[in-house]
Amino acid sequence: MSHPENAAEFLKDAQKSKWHDETLWFVRDKRDKVSKRIPEWEQLRELASGIKDNVLANLANYLEEFERKATKNGIIVHWAADSEEHNRLVLEILQKHNCTAVVKSKSILTEECHLNPYLEKQGIEVVDTDLGERIVQFLNQPPSHIVLPAIHLKKKEISELFHEKLQTEKGNEDPAYLTQAARVHLREKFFGAKVAITGVNFGIAETGEFVVCTNEGNADMGVHLADVHIACMGIEKILPRRKDLGVFLRLLARSATGQPITNYNSHFRSPSPGKEIHIILVDNGRTAQLAREKFRNSLKCIRCGACMNTCPIYRRSGGFSYNSTVPGPIGSILSPGLDLKKHSSLPFASTLCGSCTDVCPVKINIHEQLYEWRQEVTKTQGDFAKGLSMKLANGIFKSPLAYKISGSLMRNVLKSLPNSLIYHPLNVWGKNRNLPDAPKESFQQWYQKNRS
Repeated sequence: MSHPENAAEFLKDAQKSKWHDETLWFVRDKRDKVSKRIPEWEQLRELASGIKDNVLANLANYLEEFERKATKNGIIVHWAADSEEHNRLVLEILQKHNCTAVVKSKSILTEECHLNPYLEKQGIEVVDTDLGERIVQFLNQPPSHIVLPAIHLKKKEISELFHEKLQTEKGNEDPAYLTQAARVHLREKFFGAKVAITGVNFGIAETGEFVVCTNEGNADMGVHLADVHIACMGIEKILPRRKDLGVFLRLLARSATGQPITNYNSHFRSPSPGKEIHIILVDNGRTAQLAREKFRNSLKCIRCGACMNTCPIYRRSGGFSYNSTVPGPIGSILSPGLDLKKHSSLPFASTLCGSCTDVCPVKINIHEQLYEWRQEVTKTQGDFAKGLSMKLANGIFKSPLAYKISGSLMRNVLKSLPNSLIYHPLNVWGKNRNLPDAPKESFQQWYQKNRS
């Protein structure tokens, strides 16, 4: 289904759609308030964008430097060209250690690679340990937001789910009670796991270390109790120097949730005695995006979700309407690069208001890239009727006389046209909109009368 069809389904529950919209705007408002307390906020954004420009211009060099330093530190480095190779490498490591159950902290990359269903088909239990991720895992759903995975669910729904899965008290919707139940449930999983999987927020070329940012400490709990740590990292997550990290840590949490910093920013540089750290560096379409001059800026993304929290389309249509791992504005420029045919409707899921660009901590020109993807979609999958109407409009706008005649004609037609001919099932535009009243005269006529 296309984004408009999925969005229409979400909007059937008007009350929930309104709540979803208001909740995400609350997070956006928090971001605005906390960012305004940093006088150098715009300079930080500019600096972060410049660092990422440098990374993308020298990506191969930084990745090779990271591999050398990480290997010297005792980390085992793997390379994966695509999601299939990534998943196979993870499975091989698990099989080597006779592992049948893993704990996993939040990782958008593993969602992108569909790692969970792949491992489950091989008989391996995967337990997502982030609270929101565990909730959607119980429901066999993907995350609907990259930072707030269960934002589409209300307390009542989670209470009912936990009563079914964790035998909590029926009808108890207290967040503290539900969180404690999840903590007890997950603690058992942590103690039993030999292998922990995490994502990676930042890899440091200078030192060969990587950083994982969480608010719940679940990544640390899993890694420190397990014998083997598998870290899955998109190749664009590299930073040149350790001192660059401070810039991004100041931007990340403020942009994501409006908090000064994530609660846990954990550095992994070398394994403890008797333990292993594996890091898988994954391409999966990133170098192809890097080669697209108009779209390479999208690889600067640090997965804060700020563009989703501000986007009027995402807030009102929900994350599942995008049918992609990364929803919202940034997903709408990343996903077409992976499969343009499947995701051809996403670049149009935008008002092009530019709010996404305004809040992006690394200054990705998101709305401009959405416009560019529209051009690409039109070239390959153009709608004949729409193309014909655009050619007609082009002819009218080119000719002052045609423009004048058509304007006069349409004003007279709209005054006498019955609503049944304007608002009918074939006119999708009119489902949720009303045409304004036709003006009595053109602007040119009004100007001629009032110019004095």
